[in-house]
Amino acid sequence: MAAGSIPAFLDALDSGHRAAVDALRGLVAEAAPGLVEELKWNAPSFRDARDHKVTLGIDRKGGVRIVLHRGATAKTATGFRFEDPAGLAAWPAPDRGVIQLRDADDVAAHADALRDLVRRWIAATA
Repeated sequence: MAAGSIPAFLDALDSGHRAAVDALRGLVAEAAPGLVEELKWNAPSFRDARDHKVTLGIDRKGGVRIVLHRGATAKTATGFRFEDPAGLAAWPAPDRGVIQLRDADDVAAHADALRDLVRRWIAATA
């Protein structure tokens, strides 16, 4: 497997992180089948034709995370609004949300809300 590839990234994970990341990858692919997955920022990241929108990663404090964003460069958030009715994400900026999950069981417990959040994020940032 090539260095810098999704398979190489996944192969380097311990089984717990691998299960959680695989579950998240599946959720994102279901919620936004038109996105392209590639390795960006040393993590699986999903993009449309213009920008990366959803990036997965391993949290330094344990668990996994999903970052909802509008690309590699900051964009003016003036007028941008996004609702997170389930309260899953922390929002360090109006257009950047971070969802932290403990493990694959936590991903499964929030699967419907995560799919909905990703689906709506992609629509809002199109």
